[in-house]
Amino acid sequence: MIDIRKGILKAWNAGTYKADVQITGSLAAWLPSVPVSRALESDDMVVGRSVAVLFPDPSNPDDCVVLAVWT
Repeated sequence: MIDIRKGILKAWNAGTYKADVQITGSLAAWLPSVPVSRALESDDMVVGRSVAVLFPDPSNPDDCVVLAVWT
């Protein structure tokens, strides 16, 4: 079952196109080095913005991708 969760962008690395994300509603659920869709502009990846994170396998948090970003 696929799961999409809202998160907050905490860090962005334009060189690797990876982000650190805090899942909304959980202070402890931080995901480091999450791959980001190349369809998203690097300029849009501003720390503090909301992001949508896709989990193809919700039981494996290492297998996820940032799909969207908004203010």
